Amino acid sequence: MQKILENALEIGRKYIPEGECASYIPELAKADKNHLGVCIRTRGMETFSAGDTKERFTIQSISKVITLMVALQHCGFDKVFEKMNMEPSGDAFNSLVKLDLTSDKPFNPMINAGAITTAGYLVPDVSFEDMLNYARRLCLDKDIVMDEKVFRSEMDHCARNRAIAYLLQSKGILESDVEKSLELYTRMCSLSVTAESLAGLGLVLSNGGRHPETGERLIDKYAVQVAKTIMLTCGMYDGSGEFAVRVGIPSKSGVGGGILAVVEKRMGIGIYGPALNEKGNSIGGSHVLEYLSKELNLHMFAAEQ
Repeated sequence: MQKILENALEIGRKYIPEGECASYIPELAKADKNHLGVCIRTRGMETFSAGDTKERFTIQSISKVITLMVALQHCGFDKVFEKMNMEPSGDAFNSLVKLDLTSDKPFNPMINAGAITTAGYLVPDVSFEDMLNYARRLCLDKDIVMDEKVFRSEMDHCARNRAIAYLLQSKGILESDVEKSLELYTRMCSLSVTAESLAGLGLVLSNGGRHPETGERLIDKYAVQVAKTIMLTCGMYDGSGEFAVRVGIPSKSGVGGGILAVVEKRMGIGIYGPALNEKGNSIGGSHVLEYLSKELNLHMFAAEQ
């Protein structure tokens, strides 16, 4: 396994020069684009790592998975999807074009419009401290904190997200306080994690929401099922379809360079690589996952070896 991970990293590094760090949030542009790391945590409680797996970075859109599961658990499926769809958008994660011209509902909870809507469901009853504790438990990482510099940088450059939030309010989708919903969404995006944290989250999801060692239920199993399904169809922005064909593992990316991947009943995979492709996904990390999928026969629809 260790050799396979090292080979995967070698392949992923070849693509790093073709990518760039996210620059629309100034603090994210400061990352070293050459970082790349992958961690696998298995159901047998083995951990395999290669590269920069202990480097802290902000979780960004991967937090949408956590927020969605918590909302499903607290509000129920019908409430969460009353004003939000479950379909791939085909547009960039921060687009508001279809929301304004085509649909009155966000296409899915993995794009910004959907995630801000989800945060709005939680604002009246769930604090950021509650969400931080959820994240620590689900990622098996008690050291997760909010990166204050990234949070401030995002809040100072969130004109598009603020426009999305007020457009949602104008359509009657976002009923909670707009600024509080936007702040909770941004705070969650600013959580500081590692590739190991993401592998821990992936492992919990692969185990149906139970702690892999103690068996304690950390999140409702149906919430996990819904989240994993939407990760497969919508988790890699408008590159989700091709990624599903090539890799075939429920995954979620973030513009901080992280990728969370879940191999059902087998393992969780966490990746960090801040150089992004044109879709906003880690370019090295995407190739790492494609290699691992082939070498370890991880694709959901792979023929038996």
